[in-house]
Amino acid sequence: MGSFCLPSVVETGLACYKPPKPGSQRTMSSTPPDSPDNHQQPRRRHQWFSDLRLALMLLTRLPMPRVNDAAGDVAHAAWVFPVVGILVGLGGGTIFFIGNRIGLGISTAALLAIGAQVLLTGALHEDGLADTADGFGGGHSRDRKLEIMRDSRIGTYGVIALLVALSLRFSALQELASNLLSVSDELDETISHTGAVIVALVASAALSRAAMVVTWYLLPPARQDGLAAGSGAVPLGSALAALILAVAIAFLLLPGMAFLFALGAVAVLALGMAYLAYRQIGGHTGDVLGAVQQVTEIAALLAISAATVPV
Repeated sequence: MGSFCLPSVVETGLACYKPPKPGSQRTMSSTPPDSPDNHQQPRRRHQWFSDLRLALMLLTRLPMPRVNDAAGDVAHAAWVFPVVGILVGLGGGTIFFIGNRIGLGISTAALLAIGAQVLLTGALHEDGLADTADGFGGGHSRDRKLEIMRDSRIGTYGVIALLVALSLRFSALQELASNLLSVSDELDETISHTGAVIVALVASAALSRAAMVVTWYLLPPARQDGLAAGSGAVPLGSALAALILAVAIAFLLLPGMAFLFALGAVAVLALGMAYLAYRQIGGHTGDVLGAVQQVTEIAALLAISAATVPV
């Protein structure tokens, strides 16, 4: 992907001199017309939308206006990655809901939901998972692993990783909906279980993208070139903001046990993937971050599904 940046404006000045009108005394204004205080709120809103636009450009295939010259700003915009997860989760959940309402079974609707998410992201994270599996599984040295990960061709480990990942996502959604449907006391059971699937997709998508940001913050770049290295280091503030935002989203959406199961599973798998990447190649790459997203999203979905098993 080409480099791109966000516009910024730097304004200074603590006081300004106002020329006196005829017959009046000279006065000093404590707040200049072009003071940063006068523009703080509009600039904050502009920065929020700019960060979201940049994150959407990077993580999805949604059409966005291009921004020129700001690869380093991607790291600063990482705090908004969980919001992108909300949109991707809602996209898949909406397809699941529509499928159920027109009479499709749970299995078919689940497959369509996964397909919708893959289309929204352009299979970006799935590609990272496959490349990471090929590199970690097929390389015997750090340099060889990185070389394999850069190769656009997919190998045996990558194919197996994709098959397992997609199968686990499908199974988790199917079991989640089936478990809720079997114990539901609601009159409209379709709304009950489809709503739960939408919630699970949104929460897992947000948590997994926060896991990407935290891994990005914790690990150094494994190579000096590439998208991840060119985007710079994630500031601590952006990593904390992404984590807090994702946890808040999951807390608001998930019931108690499902929230705890999902949060614990994501934390363990994210740290495990970070440790594995450090041992294998000495840091992170864009492919590693994609693999972290896939592994932690699957972990969250399975944890939420496990929390809904009837007792």
